[in-house]
Amino acid sequence: MPEGLFGLNPWLDGLIRLLLIVGLMTVVAMGLIYIERKVLGRFHARVGPQRTGPFGLLQSVADALKLIGKEDLRPRNADPWTFEFGPYMVFIPIFLGFVVQPFMAGFNVRVLDLGILYFVAVSSVSIVGWVMAGWGSDNRYAMIGGMRAAAQAISYELPFVLSLLSVSMLTGTLNINQIVEGQAVVPNIVWQPLAFVIFFIAALAELNRPPFDIPVGESEVVGGPFVEYSGIRWSMFFLGEYASLFIMSVLISALFLGGYVWPFGTELGVGFQLVLTVIKAALLIFLIIWVRASVPRLRIDQLMGYAWKILLPLSLAQVLINGFVLTYHLPMPVLTVVGFGGIFLLSWLTERAIRKPRAARASAIALQSEAAS
Repeated sequence: MPEGLFGLNPWLDGLIRLLLIVGLMTVVAMGLIYIERKVLGRFHARVGPQRTGPFGLLQSVADALKLIGKEDLRPRNADPWTFEFGPYMVFIPIFLGFVVQPFMAGFNVRVLDLGILYFVAVSSVSIVGWVMAGWGSDNRYAMIGGMRAAAQAISYELPFVLSLLSVSMLTGTLNINQIVEGQAVVPNIVWQPLAFVIFFIAALAELNRPPFDIPVGESEVVGGPFVEYSGIRWSMFFLGEYASLFIMSVLISALFLGGYVWPFGTELGVGFQLVLTVIKAALLIFLIIWVRASVPRLRIDQLMGYAWKILLPLSLAQVLINGFVLTYHLPMPVLTVVGFGGIFLLSWLTERAIRKPRAARASAIALQSEAAS
């Protein structure tokens, strides 16, 4: 930024911001672990953590101390360099994603004109870390998990980026702060409801959250690429997951829900802007946890087919419609009507994709019964 937030040298100012973000990331991740356990406990008619500290508030602290104290083991035949650096290649890109997150006006680590492009670039690097963790572990299940994680991330990266492109076309910029400030009157979700839904679904897949948690599913690959990791190295994957959850929630609120500006963020000052960001991110986090509690895990063929056959064509259609409306200067409500029509089509295609395998299995079982009789 041209002027330091703390009135210091720009490099020293940036360093202070990074240290604040590191502290924020650690505290938020530990808090999210506790919150998710409590919310899932309510959904599943359980109580969640309650014995470690008042209301179980120290459970995350106890987990952190346990992981720090655990012995750091490595398989005998594991590739030492690949195994050791795999967690860093997953964790560091997630940490870099905090650089462009707009928490409130004037408070970013840095405001970049190509902020969206930067975020996509650094977040994609974590794919290399998943593959390194699987390959370096000398474990077939870990390798399968790494390959599935890479295939899933690459597949859902396409509708993810196309949804970002839809928002950039509408606002005419790749600067996340300018996108936020352009929503002072109407948030982008009003004009781009289909892009919001596609982006949210693709974000779940990018985070490896249910129902897209096949790469780390115990019933699939015994824990995924980090099945051989223990102690502090395993906790880096775990910390990265919850830090990503927070980053993605802030990003979605900035791109589609008005971020720190809508409503009344410019009139009521910086304190209210922080409240807006926290409330919107919290609602999105709750929605993501709700999906985890409600939706069963997909099969690998369903997961890949859903990205390539449903989300990708619809996200391409959204980009084409945006271009048509902007080129011929059509009224903006056209985008809203078409977007809700696209959501209806997406719902119908999703239901059809789910019911079709069930019908195929039912017919196969009926044929087997006839043959046996």
